[in-house]
Amino acid sequence: MVFAAPNDALARAEGVLDADPSPLHASVAHQVIGIWQRDWGDMRLALHHLRRARDLAARADSADREADVLAALGVALVHAGRTQQGLAALERGVARGSGHTRARVLFRRAYARWVLGHHREALEDVRKAIPVLRQAEDVIWTARALTLRATVHLALGTVDRADADFTAAEALWDTTGQEHDKADAVESRGLAAFRSGDIPAALRLLDEAEERYAKLGTPTFMLNIRRCEVLMAAGLAPEALAEADAAIAVLDGIGGQSTRKAELLLAAARAARLAGEAHTAIARADMAVRLFAGQRRSWWETHARLVLIEARVAAGRSSGRLVADTAAVAERLAFFGAPAAPQASLLAGRIALTLGWRADAEQHLAVAARSRRSGPPLARMTGWAAQALRARAAGSGRGVLEACRRGLDVLDAHRMTLGASELRARATEQGAELAALAQQASLDSGSPRRLLVWSERWRATALSTPPTRPPAAPQLQGALTAFRVIAARAEEARMDARPVPALEREQRRLEREIRSRTLHLRGDTPGDGYRFEPGRLLQRLGDDVLLAELAVLDGRVQVLLCGQGRVRRFEAGLLAEAETEAEHVQAGLRRLAHPGAEARLPIVEAAGRRLEELLLGPAAAHLGDGPVVVVPPARLHQVPWALLPSLRERVLSVSPSASSWLRARETEPPPGGRQVLVRGPGLATGGAEVPHLACRYGGAVVLEHADARVPRVLEELDGAALAHIAAHGTFRADSPLFSSLRMADGPIVVHDFERLDRSPYRIILSCCDTARFASVGADELLGLVTALLPLGTAGVVAASAPVNDAAVVPLMLALHKRLSEGLSLAEALRDARAALPGDALHQATGWAFSAFGAA
Repeated sequence: MVFAAPNDALARAEGVLDADPSPLHASVAHQVIGIWQRDWGDMRLALHHLRRARDLAARADSADREADVLAALGVALVHAGRTQQGLAALERGVARGSGHTRARVLFRRAYARWVLGHHREALEDVRKAIPVLRQAEDVIWTARALTLRATVHLALGTVDRADADFTAAEALWDTTGQEHDKADAVESRGLAAFRSGDIPAALRLLDEAEERYAKLGTPTFMLNIRRCEVLMAAGLAPEALAEADAAIAVLDGIGGQSTRKAELLLAAARAARLAGEAHTAIARADMAVRLFAGQRRSWWETHARLVLIEARVAAGRSSGRLVADTAAVAERLAFFGAPAAPQASLLAGRIALTLGWRADAEQHLAVAARSRRSGPPLARMTGWAAQALRARAAGSGRGVLEACRRGLDVLDAHRMTLGASELRARATEQGAELAALAQQASLDSGSPRRLLVWSERWRATALSTPPTRPPAAPQLQGALTAFRVIAARAEEARMDARPVPALEREQRRLEREIRSRTLHLRGDTPGDGYRFEPGRLLQRLGDDVLLAELAVLDGRVQVLLCGQGRVRRFEAGLLAEAETEAEHVQAGLRRLAHPGAEARLPIVEAAGRRLEELLLGPAAAHLGDGPVVVVPPARLHQVPWALLPSLRERVLSVSPSASSWLRARETEPPPGGRQVLVRGPGLATGGAEVPHLACRYGGAVVLEHADARVPRVLEELDGAALAHIAAHGTFRADSPLFSSLRMADGPIVVHDFERLDRSPYRIILSCCDTARFASVGADELLGLVTALLPLGTAGVVAASAPVNDAAVVPLMLALHKRLSEGLSLAEALRDARAALPGDALHQATGWAFSAFGAA
């Protein structure tokens, strides 16, 4: 019962002990309590009860009973970090047991050996146990043994064998009532899905396992460890670190297993390193190394040493000793057959290169490069990164580019298995090194056109195809509706100065549920095979339009000026200085959005001039007087480009990539030319431009007051030619896909827009912060505007800073006047700025808005 209904089993066992049982029955009861405490409670109590069970079994003169207890005690001792004592108890159990019981003891010894990282010995034990358990028709223990054998196969990288064992075990579990074991099987299938590269399926199965464990009321430390691994692969390292640290705190609070604590510390160290917290990673990894060493778990200790070295390198350390230590770790990992061995060889080679040790670097990189031909996507990418570094060390620019191309092709295929735009964006971080190597090789070649190709190769790739549409599942729709209701109630309470902690907790819970269901989506497209072609871009630009793509190499901005049949390169300033200046500009625009801040105008204009020097440099003198498209890196999308002097009075549009600008330029407007005007609640002006626009567009659909509810708004927006939304905007830096526009019944979020079959061809968002984004992955953006671009929207006008509601009205009226005369969004916005009064308030309002895309 202890793995079917754990808490019921605990109560029954305590009841047995209250009834003055025989030594045999008391031994069983103490063993049940010991197992419960071992897996979900206090290890000190677990060892007390299991030793008592062992002594009672000896008094009962039952060799098989004693063998069974010794097996449970041995596992507990191993989990407590007393490895030698635990293995000794398991040896005695194997010696005391016979037949069926001995097979069960062998299974437990195999499990202990798996925990210790002795994988081949674990396989030997479990292979001996399975035939005996099958012959005895012991369904539960056979299923456990198959599940364990599958898990060991995964640790050794043999995914196909693991899948076969998991399938066989699942068929057996379906015939039993072992609810905890069933949950464990679902969790193990999640691990198998992850090992085969299917992150959405892994997340879905781990969430399902967590729901099953929750019904049983048992902690889930192994699940925490596995979810951390999947979250890290998905680019969600900060979340993995938070989950690992929280689980460690719970484990410490109950006095739980020392082995699980060490594994959680290792997960936390990996997550901290990936999240850029090198010193936190060093602290966690060092503790993990010490615990694993004390537990005599060499396989685990070696993995922890690898993470410790990676963290030290990330903190800026480099030495010959580190090369030797990393090479030793790589050798040990290869001996264990661990999939992480190529990663360690790559690291050894990379450190050797920084020291100028060319021969040592070539030796280690050659070993790492072997993994490029087979294995899961991230292992193959490790191999191609090693091959690229080998080519660079040999002076072969062509070899660098070929290795980078092959590696990024692997990652492209992997990304397209992900349905959620967030996961696609974050997955690009895995290719950042390859993209940087290729860009540097292109720069060294002296070819601006080649640098443009590689700048585009890994820029805003999450926008290249639409995310998978969320299914019309009742659970997801219900969660979105409940989220909207709770968010609206919380907003009302805040406006009335009432406390909202309970509502905020429920809102966060619903956000987690929605996000979780979205991350489960698997990509439904293999990609369109699109490759960026500079010639096609130059043809579309013609002789009048210039496109300025900003690439960043070694922290410096490189401006690639495309147009008039050629690509030219100009070197501008440092990215870090430009980011700092952009923050000053944002602060100035926030001040200018309020009356009485006129004195700030010269300061903001001066900052705009400095930004131009840093971002465009000498390229500013070559812009001519025609339209300009700016393609900034993700970290510069907060720049109000219209503030730069050379861009201030011209037709200007912004795009996340040249490829997305091309797609927007080639997008055809929908038939019918339907206009939709939406007015949300709570605006200072009441959305005063909307009634005027309703008169201008006689047949427009107008949604306001009670009609401006999210389901109706989405219905009308789908396939519209032009949409104008006057509503409060909220940007969520912590969760950009919950950035929202406030409607009558609550917020409309990015997840809602992703359900549209086709978003409006042109959309104008006359509210604050709608053009703000979160920079994630290698060079990706998440936010409201970027959610619209892959879904059929060719042009957006939105604000990247807070604006004055009253000053927005004349800007919007002038914008629509010029649109109705046949101008593009960028042309209309340029003319609308010029038509505003010349005071600081209106000028700042005009600068805050940008035209995105090409419509």
